Amino acid sequence: MNEFNEYIREVFSAAGDIVIKSMMGGYLVYFNGKLIGDVCDNELFLKRTPTSDRLLADSELRYPYEGSKTLMHVFDRFEDTALVLELLDGLYKELPEKKLAKGR
Repeated sequence: MNEFNEYIREVFSAAGDIVIKSMMGGYLVYFNGKLIGDVCDNELFLKRTPTSDRLLADSELRYPYEGSKTLMHVFDRFEDTALVLELLDGLYKELPEKKLAKGR
């Protein structure tokens, strides 16, 4: 776990449970059990939902890594606590629940 990931965990934990897992050269960011984004090359990419599109309308949209098919918001406004809380609440409400593995 690097310093940037620890900073994300520290800032976002005010809103709930944050878990950051290493995955394929980057990291996956989970909020209260839901995948909300990726950390690649010390940049945080958040998934697009109606709330993130509204609150982050002025943020850059990029692909988090080469070969990605998902355009995401680049997030860098960590000092805006009200924004972080509203954003994480909206992401949690709008992103789907985890899919359960089907029995074989």
